[in-house]
Amino acid sequence: QVQLVESGGGLAQPGGSLRLSCAASGFTFNNYAMSWARQAPGKGLEWVSGIYSDGSNTLYAASVEGRFTISRDNAKNTVYLQMNSLKPEDTALYYCAQAPARTVPLTLGAYPNWGHGTQVTVSS
Repeated sequence: QVQLVESGGGLAQPGGSLRLSCAASGFTFNNYAMSWARQAPGKGLEWVSGIYSDGSNTLYAASVEGRFTISRDNAKNTVYLQMNSLKPEDTALYYCAQAPARTVPLTLGAYPNWGHGTQVTVSS
């Protein structure tokens, strides 16, 4: 079965960096786009970033554009989210999700499989 396991979360200071990883198994990783989404305390789920199956295209929410970088290593079945210039408002539970095809849907309901999340807290 599909498994998505996030790691790399933790506590960071404002302006700091964290790198999240999502290890995937149970499907042919290089056939599917992947995305990251997050849920802040008391708020709804927010799509953050996505990457095409071959890594040829990346997309970002306006709230993270220029600060976050998504990448993938298809040989390792892993997708990453490099988060720089972190802000307190980036505090959230971060999830990775498998897209239904090679491109990135922006509708969260389109994603069939999700990890359990990794907590990111940005605070001084």
